[in-house]
Amino acid sequence: MRYYFFLFLLLWTAFAGVHAEPLDRIVAVAEDDVILESELERQVDAIVRRFRAQGAPLPPLSILRRQVLERMILRSLQLQLAKKAGIEVDDETLRQALLDLAHRNGMDLDAFRQAVEAQGMDYAAFVDNLREELVLKRLRASQVDSRIQVSEREITHFLETEAQSDPRQASEYRLGHILIATPEAASPTVIQKAREKAERLVAELRQGLDFHQAAIAMSDGAQALKGGDLGWRKLDQIPTLFAERVPKMRKGEIAGPIRSPSGFHIIKLLDRKGGEKHIVVETHVRHILIKPNEIIDDAEARRRLNLIRQRLEAGEDFAALAQAYSDDTASAVKGGDLGWITADAVVPPFAKAMNRLKKGEISEPVQTPFGWHLIQVLDRKQRDDTPEYRKKRAREILTRRKIEEETELWLRKLRDEAYVEIHLD
Repeated sequence: MRYYFFLFLLLWTAFAGVHAEPLDRIVAVAEDDVILESELERQVDAIVRRFRAQGAPLPPLSILRRQVLERMILRSLQLQLAKKAGIEVDDETLRQALLDLAHRNGMDLDAFRQAVEAQGMDYAAFVDNLREELVLKRLRASQVDSRIQVSEREITHFLETEAQSDPRQASEYRLGHILIATPEAASPTVIQKAREKAERLVAELRQGLDFHQAAIAMSDGAQALKGGDLGWRKLDQIPTLFAERVPKMRKGEIAGPIRSPSGFHIIKLLDRKGGEKHIVVETHVRHILIKPNEIIDDAEARRRLNLIRQRLEAGEDFAALAQAYSDDTASAVKGGDLGWITADAVVPPFAKAMNRLKKGEISEPVQTPFGWHLIQVLDRKQRDDTPEYRKKRAREILTRRKIEEETELWLRKLRDEAYVEIHLD
């Protein structure tokens, strides 16, 4: 293991009398990987800067270092598991992910790179980190997501339950969460100690202890470093364990400890707000697509679309030109017609350009991960799709809830079963 290699190197340097810069101290061993003090300090410094930029109070440094180290250990264990499973992200997938990030921020790749570097980040390290995030996403999909199923009966039950509530009442909740974790197959003694710790913490929170600080210092949950803030959620985006309690809670109220296989949970209702009908804007749109390839680069694709646009402005028929030149074969046979679509049905750059166009207007060439487009809006309308939206949302919410619960258990099991040594002061 790398751990023993570092020990050997330290001893060899000492006995050989080599005058060199001091080597990093190992602060943790996680299976076949080691975490160095310099790596830990970089992560801690980044989080400290973020806290200060947000004006948030800092927890004691020793507690922050411990929380960050645990997060680094979990990340290392997941990356090692992904490597053993042969999970990789190829360069083209990474490029598309970078392009998507750039487009979401209204930039091309060059401008996006400059923006990353302007924030003091090394672009190569940023790209490497993004590749790791994509690997972790695929790992979790294979380990957790693929096993999640939501039945029609569950969806029907959700819709029936939601229908019983008054839509004018509060339907979104912002929760704070603290987890006092217990290992898998923990002994009754360990469980009892965790329960007592959680009960003491609940009492202190009800007496005025700051929830945000307590979560950072004591929570084993995934959002510990965010003060346990789970963000705004619809009722059925909330873990099943809490779903029945939350609507009955008052703003600022503490509930718990609540037992689950992963430990004891404490929740706080930070805020609540009401919901509205779901009105969507549908756009009847058509397009002409030119895809870059070995012969046609981005500049040539854009030049060709500009020539087509000039012909359209001169009065030529859009449908005929789409049939002749568009690389989107599915829509080309229909004159480029994509039918009635909503903004969330297409990639962000396409949606952004489409939403800006007036009826009948033709866009300038627009780049997306699929290539370069000319877009024309034929018509627009609004539609109340609340019933359809609720059914679709029911499946998504129940799926996310199950994924969140299973991911927490999976990560806890991964951590408990791994060989880990911690060498913090």
